[in-house]
Amino acid sequence: MKILYVDLQYDYGIKARGKNIIGLDGFKNSFEELGHEVVMFCYDEFLDKTNIIHDKLINFADEVKPDLIFFSLYQDQFEIKTLDYLKSKYKTINWFGDDQWRFDDFTYKYATHFTYCITTDKYSIPKYKAIGQNNVIYSQWAAINTHKIAKFDGYKYDVTFVGGFHPYRKWFIETLQKKGIKVEAFGNGWSNGPLSAEEMNQLFISSKINLNIGNSNSFDVRYLLSYWKAIPLLFRSKKNARQIKARNFEIPYFNGFQLSDYAPSIENYFDIGNELVCYSDVDEAALLIKYYLENDIEREEIKQESHEKAVQEHGYINRLRDILGQIV
Repeated sequence: MKILYVDLQYDYGIKARGKNIIGLDGFKNSFEELGHEVVMFCYDEFLDKTNIIHDKLINFADEVKPDLIFFSLYQDQFEIKTLDYLKSKYKTINWFGDDQWRFDDFTYKYATHFTYCITTDKYSIPKYKAIGQNNVIYSQWAAINTHKIAKFDGYKYDVTFVGGFHPYRKWFIETLQKKGIKVEAFGNGWSNGPLSAEEMNQLFISSKINLNIGNSNSFDVRYLLSYWKAIPLLFRSKKNARQIKARNFEIPYFNGFQLSDYAPSIENYFDIGNELVCYSDVDEAALLIKYYLENDIEREEIKQESHEKAVQEHGYINRLRDILGQIV
């Protein structure tokens, strides 16, 4: 199959942030691993030139003549008329990865203008059908199976976190530190700075506990009172639901023990308690961190179980093989 893959080349279209790892190493490389021919249309340079992207993409598609056009929409770069034209000539599909909080003001505008839609939120499936899009495929984020699993050379950290800076995450980590737990944070906005994909994967296997802390709205009164902008942010942000993210699969795939905030339907992917440990708030996280730092055997057993599950079932190659199998 010839696939025209439409996505950003760089993270959020910003060259200084590095390449779009999920898009290039996750989607594109996995399509190629599955034996498909992939031609990519990168639209970074058109983020502020939406007036010319219509003709550029249409001309490119008509030149390539793909069997499938796979989109990963970022914002409103593509006009409806562009999507409708492409849908009239080719099979098109889009990855909607944030339907937990973006369906009502983003997805619903575009969903019917693709042949197929992919959602990572099973609770949004009825919403698709309500607006007339019945070709909706339920899938999920995953680990980048085209990256190598690092060699274990012993533990260098007790507890780490990888993710962009957010006031709630800062409060969460500082609260743990006040409870005597040392946490090292990495990513854009933290003093340690961001990591390359290789460095991140090495960190997972080098940390006894890898924290997964969401950045959706928190209603913990202690957080709301700790930061004067917390309440205004609460009203401005639409992220009112926890969601499964790629990190939930990356940590175990690259052989790390994961302690994660609970996200609805995560139990469909990991057996909670045996393959994944979840906390409900910062106090429970502190309790679990101390427990698993003291109980090496149990922690290592859970890590091994989750690693085996992730390698077998939760790489992008698994997701895309299943998605392509549902396209008629």
